[in-house]
Amino acid sequence: MAINTDKVQQQAADLSAQLWAIANDLRGGMDANEFRNYILGTIFYRYLSERTEMYMQEILKEDNLTYEEAFTNEDFKPIVEQWSIEHLGYIIRPENLFRELNRKIIKPMGDGDKFSVEDYERAVNELTGSTLGHRSEAAFSGLFDDMRLQDTRLGDTVSERTDKIGKVIAKIGEIDMDLHDQEFDVLGTAYMILIGLFQSGAGKKGGEFFTPVGPSTLCATLAAIGLDEAKTVGDCTCGSGSMLLDVKKHLTTGRVGHFYGQENNPTTYNLARMNMLMHGVDYQNFDIYKGDTLTNDLYGEDLKLTVQVCNPPYSLKWDAKSEYLDDPRYSGVNKLAPKSHADFAFLQHMVYHMEDEDGRVAVLLPHGVLFRGGAEEDIRKWLICNINRLDAVIGLPANLFHGTSIPVCILVLKSKRNGNSDNILFIDASKDFIKGKNQNELSDAHIQHIIDAYVKRENEDKFAYKAIMEEIEANDYNLNIPRYVDTAEKEEEIDLTDVTASIKSIDAEIGKTSDELRQSFKELGLEFPF
Repeated sequence: MAINTDKVQQQAADLSAQLWAIANDLRGGMDANEFRNYILGTIFYRYLSERTEMYMQEILKEDNLTYEEAFTNEDFKPIVEQWSIEHLGYIIRPENLFRELNRKIIKPMGDGDKFSVEDYERAVNELTGSTLGHRSEAAFSGLFDDMRLQDTRLGDTVSERTDKIGKVIAKIGEIDMDLHDQEFDVLGTAYMILIGLFQSGAGKKGGEFFTPVGPSTLCATLAAIGLDEAKTVGDCTCGSGSMLLDVKKHLTTGRVGHFYGQENNPTTYNLARMNMLMHGVDYQNFDIYKGDTLTNDLYGEDLKLTVQVCNPPYSLKWDAKSEYLDDPRYSGVNKLAPKSHADFAFLQHMVYHMEDEDGRVAVLLPHGVLFRGGAEEDIRKWLICNINRLDAVIGLPANLFHGTSIPVCILVLKSKRNGNSDNILFIDASKDFIKGKNQNELSDAHIQHIIDAYVKRENEDKFAYKAIMEEIEANDYNLNIPRYVDTAEKEEEIDLTDVTASIKSIDAEIGKTSDELRQSFKELGLEFPF
């Protein structure tokens, strides 16, 4: 499923300008990076509201009723509420629709019809309250917790908070964008734009919650090659959910049975669930868990996944307690990733949850995993020799990610190697990028070059090399890409005859110049210094 990159980039530029205007209206006593919670929450509320209107318009058209009319009809009201809960997972009453809240801000019909921040708070609470006791409760629980509408930093009085939040709602109402566009990740893009606007407050870690389009597209494509659909797709450090959603775009049919994700940051945990819903994933077709993946595997021991993508926090420190060796995820190799680098702990988690029939993993990791010794060397050997699931190692350019300039690599793993069990493919794509002002980018052509090389699995000068297992063993399971892909440029041959002639010519020129200077000094009555 091709992505129109130009369209997405233009949408992002338009959204950036609109979000900047909203951010300026919110300036006050609150830390700048906290503004995004109100902006993102309101974008999501607008989406849910518009989704309600679209759905109600469709199911009520044969009855020739508006949603408002149906909701005030004693016969129809329980039916539309039931439909809404069953198909959407929530209920937004007509008076709580985003357009109605926005109308009260822009064109109130008298004093009793004016917008109050308390109207918005009630609307949000009624939405989440409508899910209680239903199958959708887990998907919606706490989604708006970060949007604290009674926070005094928005204003000491209801009037002050009403003014500030009213501006946010009105500005978001002006965004001329199809929030139902499945190609454009509105929330994820907005999140990264807001991190950029409030960079000092967001800190270096902000980029961990969202993988840039290029690396995300590449991972999703590599993991989905040859698949029409996927029974299960997972990301154990899912952030905003952008990579999970990218997999869906790169399946031939776009069909995914169920999405699974885990995220430790509460704000991005909420953002991931919002993103699932905004991309048309039914609340019954995803489970996003909140918790530390390394120490608390909320997937459960029995879950096996068809496709896994992941961009974990690089070289994260963890406690690596010996008791974790009893965890089935780590017990296979009986080695734990070192306390200073948890990279392989995330990979062991993914390997454990790979489906045996056709499980795939595409994970972004720092280059250190390719060559560091100790326990990491043992884990590499286990991956290659014992279970033989490492399929490809791909080196990417530096400075692709917000908050870190280090180059990273992609490890591609497959549970069934389909005739390639005697080799591993190495690709050096470190020089293929578009230089950006703040960070580098992968173009569609760069991504396609990598994908083509991965599919062909043939040697390509200075780019790709298929190493047989004997070579890997001879290198003591060191996977450092330059050991396999020779990118050294051949030095130009030096013609010694030409060099000698050039030196003689230069000497003659120096001699001639010296004679001329000596004569000039003599005429001036000065002693020549040389």
